Order: sequence, then C-alpha cells, then structure tokens
Amino acid sequence: MHKLLGLGKPKHPAISLVSSKEVDWSLDLYHKNYIWDFYMIALKYHDSDFLYGRNYYDFEEGTLVFTSPGQVIKSTRPPTKGFDEGWTLYFHPDFIQKSTLGENIKSFSFFSYAACESLHLSEREKMKVTHCVEEIEQEYSQNIDKHSQTLIISNLELLLNHCNRFYDRQFYTRSSYQQDIIVKVEELLFNYFNSEQAVEEGIPTVKYCAEQVNLSPNYLSDLLKKETGKNTQEHIHFHLIEKAKNLLLNSNVSVGEIAYQLGFEYPQYFGNLFKKKTGMSPNKYRSSN
Repeated sequence: MHKLLGLGKPKHPAISLVSSKEVDWSLDLYHKNYIWDFYMIALKYHDSDFLYGRNYYDFEEGTLVFTSPGQVIKSTRPPTKGFDEGWTLYFHPDFIQKSTLGENIKSFSFFSYAACESLHLSEREKMKVTHCVEEIEQEYSQNIDKHSQTLIISNLELLLNHCNRFYDRQFYTRSSYQQDIIVKVEELLFNYFNSEQAVEEGIPTVKYCAEQVNLSPNYLSDLLKKETGKNTQEHIHFHLIEKAKNLLLNSNVSVGEIAYQLGFEYPQYFGNLFKKKTGMSPNKYRSSN
C-alpha cells in the first residue's frame, strides 16, 4: 500500500496511519479496481469520486469511509481540492486476530456498508476520531515493547466504539430520509405480494429490497430496525403473513395454492413460517376465524 501511494516503508508491518498530504496524487491510481486484504478507515476531505462496492453513494467532504478485506475500491479521477487534508488508517486482520477486537470486529457493521453509506461527522467528532488515530500512530512509532500491541488495539477499539456511537446518531438525525425509505419498502412489499411477482420470482429477499432503495442489505436492516423495531426480513414476513391471512379468510383456495401464490416452492415451509408467526397452522387459522 505504501509503495502504491508513493510513500516510504511503513513504521509498523500491520498498521499504518497515512496523512493525505503525504500521498503522491499524481501517480496513476485511477480507473483501477483495488481489492485489499486489510481494513481501512479514512477521513476524506478531497473531492475525488470514490467508488466503493458497486455505487457512488452518499460521499461528501469530511466524512469517514470504512472498508474491510475483500471489498473493491476505485477512484475515477484525482482530487482538485482537499488532498492535503484528512487521513487513512490501514490495519491487517492478523494484527487483531488474537484479541477480543478480532472476535468482535464483525459487530461493527459499518464495515459492510462500503457500497452505500459513509459516516458524516461534526467538527467535534472529527477531532475525537483524529485524536484516536494520532494516539495509535504515536504508539507504533516509538520503540515497540510487550505492551505496544495491546495499547494500539485498545485505541483502535476506542476509535471504533466512537464511530459506532456516531453511526447510530446518524440514523436518528436523518429521520425524514429514513421515513422515505420506510414508505418505499412498505409500498414495495405491498405491491410485490399483491401482484404476480411472488409467483414469478419467489419470496423477495433482503438483498432485493435493499437494491430497490439503493442501500446495502445490512444498512437497510439496521435502519428499519431502529425506526420500526423490525429488520428487513421481519418486514418481508409481516407482509407475507398479512397477505396469507387475507387469502385464507377470503377465499377457498387450498393452503398449498396459497403457498404457491406467495412464492413458496414447498407448502410445508409456508406452514412452518405461518405457525411460527401466528401460533397456529394455516388451516387452524382459517377455521378459527
């Protein structure tokens, strides 16, 4: 990574803080896909287009971007401003593997939002996260001893916990945007189960719903969970069961045919889900009402 960015050798083999002003932006870094085997946290100020995952999405000056190993990164043009501000922290998963952070890092779900959502920070929040990464840099830049890795990982975990708090705040402060998403998802599922789509395409997936509103599956589920108490899969099941109840009570169609209309390949799967959600079998629900 250091060689790619025109930098000298890193001070530590598994973690490095790179200041944007150190990068040689004239290098031919653009219009290429990069897949890295390490985590990245970047505070970006420059105006270069940044493609992470499949989409250009919700990226603006002074935001934090998170990527994890195996994700695709691409920039389409060099920056014209802001390239002397910001920083990027890289760290290899092996560095945290034997720590509790290594076990828990998947719980920081913003690492999986690369295709859709960066973290927008206030000036105070930018100062806080920058202080954390500066503490990390200071620790690995001095003589390494038996305490160094523990202290670096502690500061890294502190940084991620702050980001988790800020990310949760972002959900709450963007209520109008979130309400629009909720309405779109509700309309999407209602129309899906009240058309031939379920018969033709099967039960809608979380991925399908997320694609329809231009969000990643995890981000959409988190958003819905925080706003409604139900994640995407639970919203899908809710609309499915409501449609099933309507068909059971207002038609003489067999349970097997209802399962087919709702997108189930096997009627027993429908029966199991219906009983799990309502506490009774489809036939019992029909007869009891």
